[in-house]
Amino acid sequence: MTPFTKQVVAIIAAIPEGKVMTYGQIAALAGSPRAARQVVRILHSMSRKERLPWHRVINAKGEIAIPDDESRMMQENELISEGVEFQMDGTIDLIRFRHEPDPDWLLHHLASNEDEDEDE
Repeated sequence: MTPFTKQVVAIIAAIPEGKVMTYGQIAALAGSPRAARQVVRILHSMSRKERLPWHRVINAKGEIAIPDDESRMMQENELISEGVEFQMDGTIDLIRFRHEPDPDWLLHHLASNEDEDEDE
């Protein structure tokens, strides 16, 4: 797993119940602000293996980005069950529900991931 992938996985795993993050936000926090599509690929390929809360990741407009109707409804239901509310236009209010990780946690956790990489 690349360092970027490890960071993306760690960030997604830390999204608390009832909060969401955007693909671009995760990419930026993992050190590659223009890699939102790579976050999509990582989430798609690793969410089951890493037991990631995939349903807490949405696009920058506050929308569920999954085109498949069944998966979209599953994501919407998961978020609603955690207390995330959808607005009349189907979007999520990012001001209210966006998770902003604590910078100290982020620095410490990502640094510890780099230390693990050196040990391998």
